[in-house]
Amino acid sequence: MKKVAVLLGTRPEVIKLAPVIKELKTRKKYFKVYVVATGQHREMADSFLRCFNIKVDLNLNIMRENQTLTEVTSGILAKFEKEVCDRYHPNLIMVQGDTTTAFTAALAAFYRKISVAHIEAGLRTFDKYSPFPEEMNRRMISCIADFNFAPTKIAAGNLLQEGHPKKNVFLTGNTIVDALKAYGSILVGKGKPGKPSRCARMILITMHRRENFGAPLENVCKSVLEILDKYRDVFFRMPVHPNPNIKKVVDKYFLGNDRIVVSGPVPYDEILRLINDAYIIMTDSGGIQEEAPAFGKPVLVLREKTERPEGIIAGVAKLTGTNEAKIVKNVSLLMDSAAEYGKMAKSRNPYGDGKASLRIADILEKVL
Repeated sequence: MKKVAVLLGTRPEVIKLAPVIKELKTRKKYFKVYVVATGQHREMADSFLRCFNIKVDLNLNIMRENQTLTEVTSGILAKFEKEVCDRYHPNLIMVQGDTTTAFTAALAAFYRKISVAHIEAGLRTFDKYSPFPEEMNRRMISCIADFNFAPTKIAAGNLLQEGHPKKNVFLTGNTIVDALKAYGSILVGKGKPGKPSRCARMILITMHRRENFGAPLENVCKSVLEILDKYRDVFFRMPVHPNPNIKKVVDKYFLGNDRIVVSGPVPYDEILRLINDAYIIMTDSGGIQEEAPAFGKPVLVLREKTERPEGIIAGVAKLTGTNEAKIVKNVSLLMDSAAEYGKMAKSRNPYGDGKASLRIADILEKVL
Protein backbone atom coordinates (compact mmCIF):
# COMPACT_ATOMS: atom_id res chain seq x y z
CA MET A 1 0.00 0.00 0.00
CA LYS A 2 1.28 3.47 -0.94
CA LYS A 3 0.68 6.51 1.24
CA VAL A 4 -0.47 9.56 -0.74
CA ALA A 5 -0.60 13.06 0.78
CA VAL A 6 -2.87 15.36 -1.23
CA LEU A 7 -2.06 19.04 -0.69
CA LEU A 8 -4.69 21.73 -1.26
CA GLY A 9 -5.23 25.29 -0.15
CA THR A 10 -7.59 27.10 -2.50
CA ARG A 11 -11.11 26.69 -3.84
CA PRO A 12 -10.07 25.53 -7.36
CA GLU A 13 -7.73 22.95 -5.86
CA VAL A 14 -10.58 21.50 -3.81
CA ILE A 15 -12.87 21.25 -6.85
CA LYS A 16 -10.29 19.62 -9.09
CA LEU A 17 -8.75 17.31 -6.50
CA ALA A 18 -12.03 16.12 -4.97
CA PRO A 19 -12.81 13.55 -7.71
CA VAL A 20 -9.25 12.21 -7.55
CA ILE A 21 -9.32 11.92 -3.75
CA LYS A 22 -12.60 10.02 -3.91
CA GLU A 23 -11.31 7.66 -6.61
CA LEU A 24 -8.07 6.92 -4.75
CA LYS A 25 -10.01 6.27 -1.54
CA THR A 26 -12.07 3.58 -3.25
CA ARG A 27 -8.82 1.65 -3.87
CA LYS A 28 -8.05 0.87 -0.23
CA LYS A 29 -5.90 -2.10 -1.19
CA TYR A 30 -3.44 0.19 -3.01
CA PHE A 31 -3.62 3.66 -1.42
CA LYS A 32 -3.82 5.31 1.97
CA VAL A 33 -4.84 8.90 1.34
CA TYR A 34 -4.13 11.87 3.63
CA VAL A 35 -5.77 15.21 2.80
CA VAL A 36 -3.62 18.15 3.93
CA ALA A 37 -4.90 21.73 3.74
CA THR A 38 -2.39 24.57 3.83
CA GLY A 39 -4.97 27.21 4.70
CA GLN A 40 -3.90 29.45 1.79
CA HIS A 41 -7.53 30.52 1.21
CA ARG A 42 -9.08 28.78 4.18
CA GLU A 43 -12.39 30.66 4.37
CA MET A 44 -13.13 30.06 0.69
CA ALA A 45 -11.84 26.49 0.54
CA ASP A 46 -13.65 25.22 3.64
CA SER A 47 -17.15 25.58 2.16
CA PHE A 48 -16.05 23.63 -0.91
CA LEU A 49 -14.57 20.88 1.24
CA ARG A 50 -17.96 20.56 2.95
CA CYS A 51 -19.74 20.55 -0.41
CA PHE A 52 -17.63 17.61 -1.61
CA ASN A 53 -17.78 15.94 1.81
CA ILE A 54 -13.99 15.78 2.10
CA LYS A 55 -12.46 15.36 5.53
CA VAL A 56 -9.14 17.15 6.09
CA ASP A 57 -6.63 15.11 8.05
CA LEU A 58 -4.31 18.04 8.76
CA ASN A 59 -4.49 21.82 8.36
CA LEU A 60 -1.18 23.67 8.30
CA ASN A 61 -2.87 27.06 8.95
CA ILE A 62 -0.10 28.98 7.25
CA MET A 63 -2.00 32.15 6.32
CA ARG A 64 -1.45 35.42 8.17
CA GLU A 65 -2.89 38.84 7.36
CA ASN A 66 -1.10 40.71 4.56
CA GLN A 67 1.43 37.93 3.98
CA THR A 68 3.81 38.19 1.05
CA LEU A 69 4.32 35.32 -1.38
CA THR A 70 7.73 34.78 0.20
CA GLU A 71 6.13 34.39 3.62
CA VAL A 72 3.49 31.98 2.30
CA THR A 73 6.20 29.90 0.62
CA SER A 74 8.49 29.81 3.65
CA GLY A 75 5.54 29.02 5.92
CA ILE A 76 4.54 25.96 3.90
CA LEU A 77 8.14 24.76 3.56
CA ALA A 78 8.74 25.00 7.29
CA LYS A 79 5.57 23.15 8.26
CA PHE A 80 5.57 20.58 5.47
CA GLU A 81 8.67 18.72 6.61
CA LYS A 82 7.69 18.31 10.26
CA GLU A 83 3.91 18.11 10.04
CA VAL A 84 3.48 16.12 6.81
CA CYS A 85 6.66 14.16 6.08
CA ASP A 86 7.56 13.19 9.63
CA ARG A 87 3.95 12.42 10.56
CA TYR A 88 2.71 10.49 7.51
CA HIS A 89 5.92 9.39 5.70
CA PRO A 90 4.15 9.65 2.30
CA ASN A 91 5.37 7.82 -0.80
CA LEU A 92 3.72 10.40 -3.06
CA ILE A 93 2.69 14.05 -2.80
CA MET A 94 -0.17 15.13 -5.06
CA VAL A 95 -0.71 18.78 -6.02
CA GLN A 96 -2.95 20.54 -8.50
CA GLY A 97 -2.59 23.54 -10.75
CA ASP A 98 -0.48 26.62 -10.23
CA THR A 99 -0.90 27.91 -6.69
CA THR A 100 1.82 28.76 -4.22
CA THR A 101 0.52 25.79 -2.20
CA ALA A 102 1.15 23.47 -5.15
CA PHE A 103 4.62 24.74 -5.99
CA THR A 104 5.87 24.86 -2.42
CA ALA A 105 4.55 21.40 -1.57
CA ALA A 106 6.24 20.01 -4.68
CA LEU A 107 9.51 21.71 -3.74
CA ALA A 108 9.33 20.43 -0.17
CA ALA A 109 8.64 16.90 -1.45
CA PHE A 110 11.66 17.15 -3.74
CA TYR A 111 13.86 18.09 -0.79
CA ARG A 112 12.77 14.87 0.91
CA LYS A 113 13.06 12.80 -2.31
CA ILE A 114 9.33 12.04 -2.30
CA SER A 115 7.59 11.44 -5.66
CA VAL A 116 5.31 14.22 -6.91
CA ALA A 117 2.13 13.94 -9.00
CA HIS A 118 0.96 17.15 -10.68
CA ILE A 119 -2.70 17.35 -11.69
CA GLU A 120 -3.39 19.80 -14.55
CA ALA A 121 0.21 20.02 -15.75
CA GLY A 122 1.46 21.71 -18.90
CA LEU A 123 -0.72 24.83 -19.10
CA ARG A 124 1.33 27.77 -20.37
CA THR A 125 1.03 31.42 -21.40
CA PHE A 126 4.80 31.59 -22.07
CA ASP A 127 4.93 34.88 -20.13
CA LYS A 128 6.43 34.41 -16.68
CA TYR A 129 4.54 37.40 -15.27
CA SER A 130 1.12 36.51 -16.68
CA PRO A 131 -0.50 35.14 -14.67
CA PHE A 132 1.71 36.04 -11.72
CA PRO A 133 2.98 34.02 -9.91
CA GLU A 134 1.02 31.10 -11.36
CA GLU A 135 2.86 30.74 -14.67
CA MET A 136 6.23 30.13 -13.03
CA ASN A 137 4.66 27.98 -10.31
CA ARG A 138 3.41 25.61 -13.01
CA ARG A 139 6.69 25.50 -14.89
CA MET A 140 8.72 24.77 -11.77
CA ILE A 141 6.34 22.03 -10.61
CA SER A 142 6.72 20.35 -14.01
CA CYS A 143 10.48 20.15 -13.49
CA ILE A 144 9.99 18.42 -10.14
CA ALA A 145 7.02 16.15 -10.89
CA ASP A 146 7.39 12.43 -11.56
CA PHE A 147 3.81 12.30 -12.89
CA ASN A 148 2.71 15.21 -15.09
CA PHE A 149 -1.02 14.66 -15.65
CA ALA A 150 -1.89 16.88 -18.63
CA PRO A 151 -5.55 17.83 -19.12
CA THR A 152 -5.40 18.39 -22.90
CA LYS A 153 -3.30 17.53 -25.95
CA ILE A 154 -2.01 21.10 -26.06
CA ALA A 155 -0.84 20.90 -22.43
CA ALA A 156 0.83 17.52 -23.04
CA GLY A 157 2.52 18.95 -26.13
CA ASN A 158 3.87 21.89 -24.13
CA LEU A 159 5.50 19.51 -21.66
CA LEU A 160 7.07 17.38 -24.36
CA GLN A 161 8.37 20.45 -26.22
CA GLU A 162 10.00 21.61 -23.00
CA GLY A 163 11.89 18.33 -22.86
CA HIS A 164 10.07 16.57 -20.04
CA PRO A 165 10.45 12.79 -20.40
CA LYS A 166 7.62 11.18 -22.32
CA LYS A 167 7.33 8.50 -19.62
CA ASN A 168 6.41 11.23 -17.10
CA VAL A 169 3.68 12.88 -19.23
CA PHE A 170 0.15 11.45 -19.20
CA LEU A 171 -2.87 12.80 -21.10
CA THR A 172 -5.88 12.42 -18.78
CA GLY A 173 -8.44 15.16 -19.39
CA ASN A 174 -9.32 17.80 -16.80
CA THR A 175 -10.70 16.66 -13.45
CA ILE A 176 -13.00 19.69 -13.34
CA VAL A 177 -15.21 17.90 -15.87
CA ASP A 178 -15.34 14.94 -13.47
CA ALA A 179 -16.49 17.31 -10.71
CA LEU A 180 -19.14 18.82 -12.99
CA LYS A 181 -20.51 15.41 -13.95
CA ALA A 182 -20.63 14.32 -10.32
CA TYR A 183 -22.16 17.50 -8.92
CA GLY A 184 -23.86 19.21 -11.87
CA SER A 185 -27.14 17.56 -10.91
CA ILE A 186 -27.37 19.80 -7.84
CA LEU A 187 -28.59 22.50 -10.21
CA VAL A 188 -31.84 20.63 -10.75
CA GLY A 189 -34.67 21.81 -8.54
CA LYS A 190 -32.67 24.64 -6.99
CA GLY A 191 -34.02 28.17 -6.89
CA LYS A 192 -32.92 30.91 -9.24
CA PRO A 193 -30.74 33.68 -7.80
CA GLY A 194 -32.56 36.90 -6.96
CA LYS A 195 -32.70 39.59 -9.61
CA PRO A 196 -34.30 42.99 -10.18
CA SER A 197 -37.82 42.45 -11.51
CA ARG A 198 -37.28 44.58 -14.61
CA CYS A 199 -34.13 42.73 -15.67
CA ALA A 200 -34.19 39.65 -17.88
CA ARG A 201 -30.54 38.91 -18.67
CA MET A 202 -27.83 38.28 -16.09
CA ILE A 203 -24.10 38.69 -16.66
CA LEU A 204 -21.86 36.86 -14.21
CA ILE A 205 -18.55 38.53 -13.45
CA THR A 206 -15.66 37.24 -11.34
CA MET A 207 -12.16 38.66 -10.87
CA HIS A 208 -9.35 37.69 -8.52
CA ARG A 209 -5.97 37.65 -10.28
CA ARG A 210 -3.08 39.74 -8.98
CA GLU A 211 -2.21 41.15 -12.40
CA ASN A 212 -5.71 42.69 -12.53
CA PHE A 213 -5.39 44.61 -9.25
CA GLY A 214 -5.57 48.39 -9.61
CA ALA A 215 -6.21 50.03 -12.99
CA PRO A 216 -7.29 46.82 -14.84
CA LEU A 217 -10.03 46.12 -12.27
CA GLU A 218 -11.11 49.77 -12.36
CA ASN A 219 -11.40 49.58 -16.16
CA VAL A 220 -13.61 46.51 -15.89
CA CYS A 221 -15.85 48.24 -13.33
CA LYS A 222 -16.24 51.22 -15.64
CA SER A 223 -17.19 48.89 -18.50
CA VAL A 224 -19.87 47.28 -16.30
CA LEU A 225 -21.44 50.68 -15.61
CA GLU A 226 -21.38 51.49 -19.33
CA ILE A 227 -23.06 48.19 -20.18
CA LEU A 228 -25.77 48.82 -17.57
CA ASP A 229 -26.41 52.24 -19.04
CA LYS A 230 -26.65 50.79 -22.55
CA TYR A 231 -28.85 47.77 -21.76
CA ARG A 232 -31.74 48.39 -19.39
CA ASP A 233 -32.76 44.70 -19.22
CA VAL A 234 -29.37 43.57 -17.85
CA PHE A 235 -28.12 43.03 -14.32
CA PHE A 236 -24.81 41.69 -12.99
CA ARG A 237 -24.00 39.08 -10.36
CA MET A 238 -20.56 39.47 -8.83
CA PRO A 239 -19.26 37.12 -6.13
CA VAL A 240 -16.32 39.10 -4.77
CA HIS A 241 -13.02 37.65 -3.64
CA PRO A 242 -12.33 38.79 -0.04
CA ASN A 243 -8.94 40.31 -0.97
CA PRO A 244 -9.17 44.03 -0.05
CA ASN A 245 -7.47 44.96 -3.33
CA ILE A 246 -10.66 43.78 -5.04
CA LYS A 247 -13.34 44.60 -2.50
CA LYS A 248 -12.36 48.26 -2.11
CA VAL A 249 -12.56 48.90 -5.86
CA VAL A 250 -15.85 47.03 -6.25
CA ASP A 251 -17.40 49.01 -3.38
CA LYS A 252 -16.13 52.25 -4.89
CA TYR A 253 -17.94 51.68 -8.19
CA PHE A 254 -20.92 49.47 -7.35
CA LEU A 255 -22.06 50.20 -3.79
CA GLY A 256 -25.76 51.12 -3.82
CA ASN A 257 -26.37 50.08 -7.45
CA ASP A 258 -29.44 47.79 -7.39
CA ARG A 259 -28.59 46.24 -10.77
CA ILE A 260 -25.29 44.84 -9.53
CA VAL A 261 -25.82 42.06 -7.01
CA VAL A 262 -22.54 41.85 -5.11
CA SER A 263 -21.90 39.06 -2.63
CA GLY A 264 -19.03 37.30 -0.92
CA PRO A 265 -17.61 34.03 -2.26
CA VAL A 266 -20.36 31.47 -2.93
CA PRO A 267 -20.50 27.68 -2.50
CA TYR A 268 -19.86 25.37 -5.44
CA ASP A 269 -23.52 24.57 -6.02
CA GLU A 270 -24.36 28.27 -6.21
CA ILE A 271 -21.55 29.15 -8.60
CA LEU A 272 -22.75 26.36 -10.87
CA ARG A 273 -26.29 27.77 -10.73
CA LEU A 274 -24.98 31.23 -11.53
CA ILE A 275 -23.05 29.88 -14.52
CA ASN A 276 -26.16 28.00 -15.62
CA ASP A 277 -28.40 31.07 -15.29
CA ALA A 278 -25.98 33.60 -16.81
CA TYR A 279 -26.47 34.99 -20.29
CA ILE A 280 -22.79 35.96 -20.58
CA ILE A 281 -19.82 35.32 -18.29
CA MET A 282 -16.96 37.79 -17.78
CA THR A 283 -14.09 36.33 -15.79
CA ASP A 284 -10.36 36.06 -15.19
CA SER A 285 -10.85 32.65 -13.54
CA GLY A 286 -9.25 29.61 -15.11
CA GLY A 287 -11.79 27.20 -13.62
CA ILE A 288 -14.79 29.10 -14.92
CA GLN A 289 -13.23 29.13 -18.40
CA GLU A 290 -13.37 25.34 -18.17
CA GLU A 291 -16.80 25.05 -16.54
CA ALA A 292 -18.85 27.50 -18.60
CA PRO A 293 -18.64 25.64 -21.93
CA ALA A 294 -20.39 22.67 -20.31
CA PHE A 295 -23.41 24.95 -19.84
CA GLY A 296 -23.23 26.55 -23.28
CA LYS A 297 -22.35 29.99 -21.94
CA PRO A 298 -20.12 32.46 -23.84
CA VAL A 299 -17.05 33.46 -21.83
CA LEU A 300 -15.24 36.78 -22.14
CA VAL A 301 -11.83 36.32 -20.55
CA LEU A 302 -10.70 39.44 -18.67
CA ARG A 303 -7.01 38.78 -19.28
CA GLU A 304 -4.45 39.61 -21.94
CA LYS A 305 -3.26 35.98 -22.16
CA THR A 306 -4.67 32.62 -21.13
CA GLU A 307 -3.02 29.28 -20.46
CA ARG A 308 -6.28 27.65 -21.58
CA PRO A 309 -6.31 28.24 -25.36
CA GLU A 310 -8.63 25.27 -25.98
CA GLY A 311 -11.73 27.39 -25.27
CA ILE A 312 -10.50 30.17 -27.57
CA ILE A 313 -9.76 27.68 -30.35
CA ALA A 314 -13.16 26.02 -29.91
CA GLY A 315 -14.85 29.43 -30.13
CA VAL A 316 -16.58 29.20 -26.74
CA ALA A 317 -14.36 31.85 -25.13
CA LYS A 318 -12.79 35.12 -26.25
CA LEU A 319 -9.91 37.17 -24.82
CA THR A 320 -10.98 40.75 -24.17
CA GLY A 321 -8.34 41.89 -21.71
CA THR A 322 -9.35 44.70 -19.36
CA ASN A 323 -9.70 47.50 -21.88
CA GLU A 324 -13.02 49.23 -21.20
CA ALA A 325 -13.94 49.86 -24.85
CA LYS A 326 -13.02 46.32 -25.92
CA ILE A 327 -15.12 44.77 -23.17
CA VAL A 328 -18.16 46.88 -24.00
CA LYS A 329 -17.75 46.12 -27.72
CA ASN A 330 -17.65 42.35 -27.16
CA VAL A 331 -20.55 42.32 -24.71
CA SER A 332 -22.60 44.44 -27.12
CA LEU A 333 -21.87 42.03 -29.97
CA LEU A 334 -23.28 39.14 -27.93
CA MET A 335 -26.24 41.16 -26.67
CA ASP A 336 -27.24 42.48 -30.09
CA SER A 337 -26.56 39.53 -32.40
CA ALA A 338 -28.26 36.17 -31.96
CA ALA A 339 -25.95 34.75 -34.60
CA GLU A 340 -22.79 35.85 -32.77
CA TYR A 341 -24.19 34.60 -29.49
CA GLY A 342 -25.04 31.25 -31.06
CA LYS A 343 -21.49 30.82 -32.34
CA MET A 344 -20.11 30.97 -28.80
CA ALA A 345 -22.94 29.23 -26.97
CA LYS A 346 -21.88 25.77 -28.02
CA SER A 347 -22.70 23.14 -25.42
CA ARG A 348 -19.37 21.40 -25.90
CA ASN A 349 -16.62 21.31 -23.33
CA PRO A 350 -13.14 20.96 -24.90
CA TYR A 351 -11.52 20.05 -21.59
CA GLY A 352 -12.40 16.41 -21.03
CA ASP A 353 -14.90 13.56 -20.83
CA GLY A 354 -15.30 13.15 -17.06
CA LYS A 355 -12.94 10.17 -16.72
CA ALA A 356 -9.72 11.96 -15.77
CA SER A 357 -9.77 10.82 -12.13
CA LEU A 358 -10.17 7.21 -13.18
CA ARG A 359 -7.20 7.48 -15.56
CA ILE A 360 -5.03 9.16 -12.92
CA ALA A 361 -5.80 6.47 -10.32
CA ASP A 362 -5.18 3.70 -12.86
CA ILE A 363 -1.78 5.14 -13.79
CA LEU A 364 -0.70 5.59 -10.18
CA GLU A 365 -1.86 2.10 -9.28
CA LYS A 366 0.06 0.58 -12.19
CA VAL A 367 3.30 2.56 -11.80
CA LEU A 368 3.53 2.75 -8.01
